[in-house]
Amino acid sequence: MTLSLPTASAVESTSQRASDGAPDAVTVQQLVTSPVVMRTGRSVGGYWRKVWQILAKDLRIELRAKEIIVVMAAFSALAVIIFGMAFDLRVPQATMVAPGVLWGVLLFSGTLGLNRSFSAEADKQTLMALLLAPVDRTALYLGKFFANLLFLLLMTIVLLPFILFIFDVNLFRFWILVALGLGIIGYVGVGTLFAALTATIRARESMLPILLLPVLAPVFMAGIKVTEQVLDGRDWSDFQNWLGMLTGFDLIFLTAAFLVFDLIWEEA
Repeated sequence: MTLSLPTASAVESTSQRASDGAPDAVTVQQLVTSPVVMRTGRSVGGYWRKVWQILAKDLRIELRAKEIIVVMAAFSALAVIIFGMAFDLRVPQATMVAPGVLWGVLLFSGTLGLNRSFSAEADKQTLMALLLAPVDRTALYLGKFFANLLFLLLMTIVLLPFILFIFDVNLFRFWILVALGLGIIGYVGVGTLFAALTATIRARESMLPILLLPVLAPVFMAGIKVTEQVLDGRDWSDFQNWLGMLTGFDLIFLTAAFLVFDLIWEEA
């Protein structure tokens, strides 16, 4: 965006006429009717600096408040313990339920962090300031996306050892970690968009899971299938289609979220 200002000669001419008591009507009309557009710096480096500033802001807030990672990690640990006690006497092999526990806990604990990504801005009256700042709103989306991605990855690092301890199932396997990475990227990409969409409504805590779960069904179905087949010792060719589904979901929905993010704030 560019701020349109009159040239120095035009300003001097207008000032001279004004001092003489005869302002130029045409120049005054141009000043009144000319659009005022702010220059935000369209360079690639400037754009990514703004993304980094938004990400760094969220990281600093989280380091001080500790209201996202701690809550997600505590919830995931408690959920794994509860599932462990529930399935201990009913399931002959823990590998039968470990994939569902992993992806189910990841889904529900992730919504806690996604809810806070924009609702915290709304509660602290800083959301409107972010929207009015001379920053491309796609940079706002990417900054929030990377922050949420980092938080969810840290929570997953806590989650995997708990599943190993409670269920005695080692999920630190290459293809499981690849599926987790692809699934988390798609989850956060769509979740950040929906978190922004529900940030200003009253029932955002309940609306976000309702809107998010149906869209993410392919991600968690594919993630569970990859985890199951890796634990069963299957070959890569048996689950490559599921990995392709995760990759395709990420490409399609991340692109769509990036393109439509600006549109959801038109009425803000």
